[in-house]
Amino acid sequence: MTTLLDLKSSVLRQVQRSQSLRSRREPPPTATSPLTHCPDPLPRRISEASVEFFERMNAILQKQENMMRAAQAECQRGACTVPPPQEHVDQAFIPDRISRTELDLLYEEAVYTVVNRVGVPSPEHVKSDDELFAYLRKVFDMGEEEHEIILQKVREAKRASFSLRVSVMKAKNLMAKDANGYSDPYCMLGILVGQSPRETEEKKERKFSFRKRREKLEKRSSTKEVLPARCIQVTEVKPETLNPVWDEQFVFEIDDVHNDLLHLDIWDHDDDVSVAEACKKLNEVSGLRGMGRYFKQIAKSVRSNGSASSGSEENADDFLGCINISLNEIPVVGYDTWFKLEPRSSASKVQGECHLILKLFTNQRDTTLSKKDTNVSIHKKLLSQIVEYEHTHVKREPYNWNGQVSPPAWTVLTHHAVQTDLSPLQQAIIRWQCYSSHHRTQRVCYSLLLRLLRTIDAEWDPPAVRGDLERQLSDSFRLYTEHCLCLMKNMRQVFPCTSAAAITRYELMLRGIGYMQNMQAFKTVCPLRNELHLDITTAVKKGTAEWYESLIARYRPEDGTLEEQLKKLVQVIDAVCADVQRAQNIYNKLFHSAVKVDFFSISYRQLEKQAADDVNVAMERVCGTLEQESSRLTQTMGEIVFELFMSLKILKGFREFLPLKDAKMLALTGFHNWFKSSIHKWLQIVHDRSCDRIRKAVETDKLEPLQQAKHSSSAVEVTACFSQVREIWVQLAWPDSAGAFIFVTRLTDNFCSEAVCYSEMMTRKIERNQLGRDHKSFTVQLCIALNNAEHVRVFLGNLPRDLDWQGVERAMEESCGVDGKEQVYKALNGQLFNMDLDLQREAKHLITLLTDKMLPELRRYIQHISLSPDSINNDDAVSPLMKYLQDTMVILTENLVKENLSRVLQSMWELLLRMILDAVTENRGVQVEFYNRFQYTVETLLHFFQAKGEGLSMEDMKSGDYKVLDEELRLNKCSSFELIEQYYLEKISHQKTLKHTRYGRISVKCYYDAPEQRLTVEILHAADIIALDANGLSDPFVIVELCPHHLFPMAKSQRTQVKLKTLHPVFDELFYFHVSPEQYRHRFACLTFIVMDYDWLSTNDFAGEAIAPLSDFCWPGRPNASPAGKSVQPVILHLSRSKPSEKPIMRMLEARIGDREAQEFVRRLKEIEKSMEEE
Repeated sequence: MTTLLDLKSSVLRQVQRSQSLRSRREPPPTATSPLTHCPDPLPRRISEASVEFFERMNAILQKQENMMRAAQAECQRGACTVPPPQEHVDQAFIPDRISRTELDLLYEEAVYTVVNRVGVPSPEHVKSDDELFAYLRKVFDMGEEEHEIILQKVREAKRASFSLRVSVMKAKNLMAKDANGYSDPYCMLGILVGQSPRETEEKKERKFSFRKRREKLEKRSSTKEVLPARCIQVTEVKPETLNPVWDEQFVFEIDDVHNDLLHLDIWDHDDDVSVAEACKKLNEVSGLRGMGRYFKQIAKSVRSNGSASSGSEENADDFLGCINISLNEIPVVGYDTWFKLEPRSSASKVQGECHLILKLFTNQRDTTLSKKDTNVSIHKKLLSQIVEYEHTHVKREPYNWNGQVSPPAWTVLTHHAVQTDLSPLQQAIIRWQCYSSHHRTQRVCYSLLLRLLRTIDAEWDPPAVRGDLERQLSDSFRLYTEHCLCLMKNMRQVFPCTSAAAITRYELMLRGIGYMQNMQAFKTVCPLRNELHLDITTAVKKGTAEWYESLIARYRPEDGTLEEQLKKLVQVIDAVCADVQRAQNIYNKLFHSAVKVDFFSISYRQLEKQAADDVNVAMERVCGTLEQESSRLTQTMGEIVFELFMSLKILKGFREFLPLKDAKMLALTGFHNWFKSSIHKWLQIVHDRSCDRIRKAVETDKLEPLQQAKHSSSAVEVTACFSQVREIWVQLAWPDSAGAFIFVTRLTDNFCSEAVCYSEMMTRKIERNQLGRDHKSFTVQLCIALNNAEHVRVFLGNLPRDLDWQGVERAMEESCGVDGKEQVYKALNGQLFNMDLDLQREAKHLITLLTDKMLPELRRYIQHISLSPDSINNDDAVSPLMKYLQDTMVILTENLVKENLSRVLQSMWELLLRMILDAVTENRGVQVEFYNRFQYTVETLLHFFQAKGEGLSMEDMKSGDYKVLDEELRLNKCSSFELIEQYYLEKISHQKTLKHTRYGRISVKCYYDAPEQRLTVEILHAADIIALDANGLSDPFVIVELCPHHLFPMAKSQRTQVKLKTLHPVFDELFYFHVSPEQYRHRFACLTFIVMDYDWLSTNDFAGEAIAPLSDFCWPGRPNASPAGKSVQPVILHLSRSKPSEKPIMRMLEARIGDREAQEFVRRLKEIEKSMEEE
């Protein structure tokens, strides 16, 4: 509460001081007044400096807008061919290179892979060994001789042994063999031994079946044709289904990968005997020849284990179809497809398909590496070597390489992966490890890495990743994460917003790191890194702090003079604002969508705190310097302080993008208090420069109207200056209500004093220019000067809105109560009111210059009307004046704005009224035609100045001097009796207005006896009359008479007795007058009561008079002189002592020398006035 009261007192003191600046109670400013004094023109360089000052201020005000435009331009990232900056990282993240010996062993592995290729190559594979060898020599930088040695070694080595992995997945749309409309299918599969080329041709001509091939197989005598029973595999029986799902895997060792075949039968199981048992019994048989015999014995075995009572084959398994696949037709990457079931013969009826996955791989490799290292490790080394070579040969945008390798590389890698039996998951992990590791030395496209992560995620199978592979995957995730965090810390250098390619890469990197932290693989192998967003937050904070420190190190704001330090600090804050703008426009969106981290909040709070600390320290130095007596705020320092304030305001404004919880307790809260004293001094500099600019505008103004306007260049320049200062205040947006009120008061006073100063300078310029100019050109320039002042006045009329006075009033009411609001209202509106009075004063002065120029001509034309003979036509008498006014009106209408035209017309109208009134008063007692002529002149002027509703209003014209003139003309045209009657009407009207006077009062009763036509007047007493004798008393008596005398020629005045030495005489006397109805019906018929002081040595003294119209007593129905009439309440009349000579009627009557009645009336009134003067 104490703080609030202190604030209120402080603000009210400021208000009182502000009100005193331009108080109307003070005497007019002297020539040295700082508010309205306009010194002689300063040197030209000062005016130019003022222009440059406002240009710099405008540039400062546009800083935020320019920053927004620059940020938007950065956001519109079109096609940009400029490569992004290098992504320099810590050496700890760069992987070790392998030795030459290891390369030779790896080369042997690659050559062994090429030599032992199997499977049908795809179109993108290279078929030529020579082409593959040539490519590998380049990859491994191998000479011809070394290549031949290794190739010879590989050819002498043991050939690779192959196996076939068969995955029987499912079948669909099988034939229904059971009565219930279903079948109980199972599969029997095995490898058919190699065939001769002739048999291969026969195979192409007809379908295979076990039964049809049996005879040919039995004819073979070679022992290699005999296969062991374990090469025959059987799936489980799937009961009652036509779409069985087995998902069983079998591995067969292959003797002849180029000639052997895979054969598969699907049967309907019709008894309870296990087919697996039948196959088991075959293991006891040896020496059978031919695969067909084995399948035949299985079938017989199954039948023999059926029902014992049935010797027929009714319970034999029903054939559902078969599939024959030559191993040499299997693609390099294997089969994963649906195969159509085939019949045994044309008589068989089968339908449906079976889904098989087939893959050939080696189960024994005769290479050095394969004997001491794992297949995963070998493939990883091979891929790393190939990736490094492929990337070095990318010519266009190598930083954006998508990881695609050449056909020879793809061929070698595919064959090696197939031969070493790497699963898709293992291959995905290897590719991720290689590319992410390579990326740390030579960057690749982040979309490639993201794609590799997605592949791992899609293939992820936790049980398949154990041991070394799990550890290696964990290390790769860790290294990549740390690498990305390092880049995040340096993101402003590595991923600048000025590079579209860099921002695109950054977005993909964040998406990748965000995707990785949500992968099940990452959670499994890196269980302790479950708060990656905290690591990202830490990296952003550290990177932001380091970036700010680099700014400080670059600009070094602690060096140089105080002005230089502040200027450097402005550059620092501007750089921070630009960075925050980029954070809000670009980076924050990337972080939020990719990793759900509020980058803007983190970086803004960090930068805001560091910037606030540095500026606070600097402003303390500034305030300390300004507090020294000999120090003052220079213009340069003021501009820098203002720019620093605006930069901080821009920085503070970004808090609106913070979450509500983060927008509290920020370091820049209340930062305006650091600048309060400096801004006060700086506003004085702005005022001085504004005055210089206005002075320059007046000097260079040629007083020529601008296009489509009636004001000149200086008015535009002045309002432009005001607009800029107003915009400065708007941009300041001072948040403290008390401070805002003080500043608004100061600005309003500055505006008002500058406007008055401008108007005074324009007036002086017009005064200097009037010499030697013709009437028309001078009138035009004067009109422009008036319009200039009006243009400025209208502009300043919007100050309450432009400076948000209502907002200041509300703020002051909240902080200081209703009294504070009232003081604000009075102070600000008082300033504006005083300014308006000053501008009107200057406008009147200019108009006076104009009318003074017109005065000789107008006086001549008025004199012409006055001296015109009575016989002349009124139009002819008035026409010269009207012709002059018409010509003047054309000039004024063309060059004045409406408001000024009204003012000038009003001034001309008042001038003409005064001139006509002077002419009339100088010519009293002349012929009535004289007054009729001027009456006609006034009526003509009324219509002229009204201008059919476009000029002055009748209401405005028929007031003031017009009423006086109109009355003067009307009275001058009256007879002497009419003037006397008018005199008593005015007296009656004046008597009614008297409520209390210092001359006392008189109490009377009046009642009229209609039958007798007699008016009874009873004078009761008087009270508080003035003392006219030396003893402080009077000897009063009352004279009563009927007036005017020409209406009551037979009535004589009557008087009471004298009451000695009293101021409260009691008379109680009756007087009777004869009054006819024709007499009392006149409004001017009245009774006058004149109180006199009896003086037996000299003339009686006049003490006062009162008047009562007869209409108050004499009217039909009024109580008569009967006893009832005597009960009428007395009337109290207040006495007055007005001088008759002050009334125009008196002067008019006095001017009528030849009129006896007029002269007699004047004589009697002068006697009364003379008695007043002798007191």
